[in-house]
Amino acid sequence: MPNTFVASANCARYCGAEVEFVDIDHETWNLSVPRLKEKLAKAKKEGRLPKVVVPVHFAGQPTEQEAIWELAQEFGFRVLEDAAHAIGASRNGEPVGSCRWSDITVFSFHPVKIITTGEGGMALTNDGELAERMAMLRTHGITRNPNKFMQPYAAPWHYEQQMLGFNYRMTDIQAALGASQLERLDKYIERRNALALRYDHALKGLSLQLPTIRPGNRSAFHLYVVRLKNNVPLKRHRQVFEQMRDQGIGVNLHYMPVHLQPYYRERGFSPGQYPEAEAHGAEAITLPLYSGLSEQEQDQVVSALKKAL
Repeated sequence: MPNTFVASANCARYCGAEVEFVDIDHETWNLSVPRLKEKLAKAKKEGRLPKVVVPVHFAGQPTEQEAIWELAQEFGFRVLEDAAHAIGASRNGEPVGSCRWSDITVFSFHPVKIITTGEGGMALTNDGELAERMAMLRTHGITRNPNKFMQPYAAPWHYEQQMLGFNYRMTDIQAALGASQLERLDKYIERRNALALRYDHALKGLSLQLPTIRPGNRSAFHLYVVRLKNNVPLKRHRQVFEQMRDQGIGVNLHYMPVHLQPYYRERGFSPGQYPEAEAHGAEAITLPLYSGLSEQEQDQVVSALKKAL
């Protein structure tokens, strides 16, 4: 979907694949399953079905993974969950990352994420072959497993590079930092949900579309995003944003639609292709939300937003 960071699309380009987008749902701002189904049916007729679909758990809310997984079985594609926002989230009691309805789930531990290792991330899978391949790719494409050697086992120091891999290993220090935060993840998510609920109550009645969390979903609330309603002139978007910044509030925009970036425009994408994602980019403002945010600070955010509106 275009409502994501560019990395969600760039991963395909690194592999030499072409990219196609699916518009977002008006309420959840996640990938629209009806739009995906329409696009898959058309692609099947044209003989160009995708090999991989990357659903993004935007702002921490789980996508409709069961429905996406059913489409994967019907149309024969693999599912790679981009759960960079959603560690600690769950759907119908199933934690994001279980890979029950996907082949691989990817988390990010970038410094702005819910837990961090300074940089890097984690990929989870229930598929042993995929796990082994990813382990090799992170270490230059090398294996030290004698059972996997392609040449005769020669000596105790023998290892083989069997593919072109990368140097993507996490350091022990980074892993220790992440593991220590993982123990506090539940508290982080509980606090973020409490602050999000407090935002809901404080902003109710304003000319804003607030986050809609689907029944059965527990969002990680990596982000708390609001949208200016349609009756607010679009030119007000920048004005509200800048007035908030002028009042010392660190608002942001998540995201500028990926398909409108120069790199993807050069690949044939243009304005008007994904109207809901484009409307989101023209109306959305991300408010400060982190586990250390005090209620007094949150009240200052609300007051500044009301003043800007």
